[in-house]
Amino acid sequence: MANEEDDPIIQEIDVFLARSLLEKLYLFQYPIRPASMTYDDVTHLSAKIKPKQQKVELEMAIDTLNPNYCRSKGEQIALNVDGTCTDETSTYSSKLMDKQTFCSSQAASNVSRYAAAVYKKGELHLTPLHGILQLRPSFTYLDKADAKHREREAANEGGDSSQDEAEDDVKQITVRFSRPETEQARQRRVQSYEFLQKRQAEEHWVHLHYYGLKDSRSEHERQYLFSQGHGLAENTELIKSPSEYLMMLMPPSVEEENNKPMAPSNVLSMAQLRTLPLADQIKILMKNVKVMPFANLLSLLGSGTDPTAVLRCVQQVALLVQGNWVVKSDVLYPKDTSSPHSGVPAEVLCRGRDFVMWKFTQDRWVVRKEVAAVTKLCPEDVKDFLEHMSVARINKGWEFMLPYDEDFVKKHPDIVQRQQMLWMGIQAKLEKVYNLLKEHLTPKKQEAQSAHPLLVSGEQRVNMAKAKVKQNYGQLEKEFQKQKAEMKSNDASAKTDVPNIRIKEEPVSVEEPMDTSAHEGLNNGLVNGLHPAQGSTEPVNGHLPGGCIDRVAQELKAFVSSTFKKQFVLTLSELKRLFNLHLASLPPGHTLFSGISDKMLQDMVLDTGCKQILVPFPPQTAASPDELKVYALWEAGDTYDQHRQVLLEIFSKNYRVRRNVIQNQLSQECGEDLNKQEVDRVLKVSCCL
Repeated sequence: MANEEDDPIIQEIDVFLARSLLEKLYLFQYPIRPASMTYDDVTHLSAKIKPKQQKVELEMAIDTLNPNYCRSKGEQIALNVDGTCTDETSTYSSKLMDKQTFCSSQAASNVSRYAAAVYKKGELHLTPLHGILQLRPSFTYLDKADAKHREREAANEGGDSSQDEAEDDVKQITVRFSRPETEQARQRRVQSYEFLQKRQAEEHWVHLHYYGLKDSRSEHERQYLFSQGHGLAENTELIKSPSEYLMMLMPPSVEEENNKPMAPSNVLSMAQLRTLPLADQIKILMKNVKVMPFANLLSLLGSGTDPTAVLRCVQQVALLVQGNWVVKSDVLYPKDTSSPHSGVPAEVLCRGRDFVMWKFTQDRWVVRKEVAAVTKLCPEDVKDFLEHMSVARINKGWEFMLPYDEDFVKKHPDIVQRQQMLWMGIQAKLEKVYNLLKEHLTPKKQEAQSAHPLLVSGEQRVNMAKAKVKQNYGQLEKEFQKQKAEMKSNDASAKTDVPNIRIKEEPVSVEEPMDTSAHEGLNNGLVNGLHPAQGSTEPVNGHLPGGCIDRVAQELKAFVSSTFKKQFVLTLSELKRLFNLHLASLPPGHTLFSGISDKMLQDMVLDTGCKQILVPFPPQTAASPDELKVYALWEAGDTYDQHRQVLLEIFSKNYRVRRNVIQNQLSQECGEDLNKQEVDRVLKVSCCL
């Protein structure tokens, strides 16, 4: 209070906000000039601006008669820039540096806190600034002088000879076709420095008219710095509460946030997460966790969150599977994206993942072979789908990772009914797309759906397996004793050894388990991972039925032959990619869906007349093993068989060969003198390089 009494208010000034020049008023900061030069020494000649970039160029005349001006230095600069001749393109037509160009740069990125003030008759009128530009001298004339110097040096060295000119008339042109640009490459190109410089250069200059300080037009424009109306409607922005006014005067600093180290794009702290809207919080959590009970979701959102609002938001980004929420496929695979494994578009991936989710609404167990046979997607994509929401179990399949949430189902029957209707619509779409059979649509065990799914602990499973082994061992022992007694009774005099009973052992794959369980609550109705109806065309325990082997071999041979007739040289990786595309075009139930291993594919390639070319790639190559295996058609029955064999022999000795070496080798082996165009044609026709 004492300080306030010592500092009394002397005068109250009314403040008005002028809007006439809003988003049009700029503040120019000129460079400091020597004290001997006044503003009258410099006259504005021209001005131009790029509005989007807020870039200004001013051309100002220099008083060459000023005693501080060095005339000899000005003449030397003009001579270096323009040379001895003067024309319209000359920078200094008077053969004297009589003008200077100034370019602008932004002094501050945020100018919302700055304004131009005019005080008149006890009133303070404020106009917000749209930009603050600092003008600095431009030295582009020095670049022009360097260019003139290089031209003079080139002229002094003398012109080229007539022979050189004749050789320059014929030039070899290499034509290259650009690859299709990916979305990531396009974003990198747009954010590059060269692209930004090109965009800035493409913006056209807007020429301005300069009016002096005492010009009548300047006097007229200065009147816009005053508020045109003194009513409350014109100055409503100045009517603020004390706290709001203080916030406007001292806004929170954002520099500290800019100086913080950038975290990875996929890392978000819980503190940052809770600053987002509720819908965004739920979307980010579901996208990262993928499968979550409703109780866990509420605990992550913090206390005080309305469960009704959470239910409303979670249904937009997730679907209900066995009482738990699983993120929707279109959230994980947005539009215009593709698979990182096979390049399949997002629409196909969403359909395949929806099929897996729908299967888990029918049963707790899913077999990967069945999913791959229906969706026709590559194993890596199918494995990603299953890993999102399930866990692999040996000799069982893939089990849904969370237990059945019975509490949520009992508390929210309306949500469960609505989700069931959504799944009925998804099922109808899947039936049309995949032509699903009855065994796909019928649940494996009706008892498992009507009641709570039976969960068996690991110890119980071990005890069940031991009991099953003892039972089977007892049966085998009885059969063995019975068989032994029959053999003795049939031929008592003969001394024969009872043959050992051999049981074939199949390797168990954790990555592709087979369903052999007989337990009532866990059985998914499949035999060794396959439907009984498909047993005639699908492999059982890794072996094809006898009638299918010939058909599969014929189909595979036809594919390999037609492929190598189109492309004479292929790596194993490229051949597998083409084979997967071929499988995607076949109808469901085709014989090739029985499972073709890499060895079968390679053996068929060798059987069709192809040879493996052992190209000596460098040891430090980053190529995969499938990319290092190169196969080529040795004899195609055309005129280029001999050329092709010579080329393949060359590449079997070195993975990188010069064109002249190939040309010489072809000429020696084939007895023909081939020119460059003929060598290119041989390379294109023979090896498709």
